[in-house]
Amino acid sequence: MSLNFKWPPLILKPRATATATATATVELPEKTRNSRVLVLGGTGRVGGSTATALSNLCPELGIVVAGRNREKGEALVAQLGANSSFALLDINDAFSLQNALQDVDLVVHAAGPFQQSENCSVLEAAINTKTAYVDVCDDTSYSLRAKSFMNRALAAKVPALTTAGIYPGVSNVMAAELVRAAQSESEDKPERLRFYYYTAGTGGAGPTILATSFLLLGEEVVAYFKGEKVKLKPYSGMLKIDFGKGIGKRDVYLLNLPEVKSTHEILGVPTVSARFGTAPFIWNWGMEAMTKLFPPEFLRDRSKVGRLVELFDPVVRAVDRIAGERVSMRVDLECSSGRNTIGIFSHKRLSVSVGISTAAFALAILEGSTQPGVWFPEEPQGLAIEAREVLLKRASQGTFNFAMNKPPWMIETNPKELGLGIYV
Repeated sequence: MSLNFKWPPLILKPRATATATATATVELPEKTRNSRVLVLGGTGRVGGSTATALSNLCPELGIVVAGRNREKGEALVAQLGANSSFALLDINDAFSLQNALQDVDLVVHAAGPFQQSENCSVLEAAINTKTAYVDVCDDTSYSLRAKSFMNRALAAKVPALTTAGIYPGVSNVMAAELVRAAQSESEDKPERLRFYYYTAGTGGAGPTILATSFLLLGEEVVAYFKGEKVKLKPYSGMLKIDFGKGIGKRDVYLLNLPEVKSTHEILGVPTVSARFGTAPFIWNWGMEAMTKLFPPEFLRDRSKVGRLVELFDPVVRAVDRIAGERVSMRVDLECSSGRNTIGIFSHKRLSVSVGISTAAFALAILEGSTQPGVWFPEEPQGLAIEAREVLLKRASQGTFNFAMNKPPWMIETNPKELGLGIYV
């Protein structure tokens, strides 16, 4: 796909959605307006939200909702309208998967969790059928395995994005833009990049997110300090971070997330880390306690974690109804000059925002922003630099607080001077 593309403006025609959220439609070029998109995991919260967002952003798109639950899939298709259809599909069935990809232009892989997956069968099938690909992977090992398909994707001329959801995904692009602005405006040298994430409860995103959280507790945290890789205990290193209006100060803890390694290597920032926190605060205590009560081997076992999810899910659902599902991402960049800029992204509903964010990447691929190969979102071959502003504008629809390249005091509810400590 060519990068010589003039980006169309957003057509600000609010369209009501099933979630009562107004979404601005996108006018795609004619050659991609009638593209067909297969959403794997379409009967789940993330996949279903992505299918809904794609339909709202570009009603002309043909959307195939694929999953293992026909009742849920057909109910969603009924909401999406005439340009959508349902396909009963198990991604572990290689023959059926490859057949499903024969007649689509793009596959969105939202059938997680990605932790402990032993292969990249969807990406491999996409390359075999020359189908563009995007996933919402949030696992370091899986993302690196996906990158190992680089030469095959190049040979097949297939554009593919990995870790392209909300976080990681939009957060990677925010980081790339902070670094680019620092380097272009003052030729400053980035020194420390920190990702902070917060969701209320599970963010309304379903059992898959709960399973992902438990599986991550079994992974040693990889961070970088002054260019050196450091390994830390999961859900340790608590910091109280100010996420600004509508969220306030929240406790966040270290987790092993793929954007740490990818941004360290691609953006060249020597110190990088990622932290996550949730609410109510008792869940943070519970997550920390799990790292002490269960051995890492137990928390890395998908079948055992699955049984834990079945046990905790009813309680979590009940608490979610009280906690809500607000989400916030804060990305901090500190430079050698002492310059400190941040990006902030806050939305009332993670279950809606994750779909809009993933859909924004899907549209970018359809528009020709991604070169053949397997890329992370912060790589210019994965998302052209000139396409970043459009993607962030689309992904941030519905946010109540979105800003880029601002000093902390302009965002925080209780501003203070940040010191340059030695923590990562």
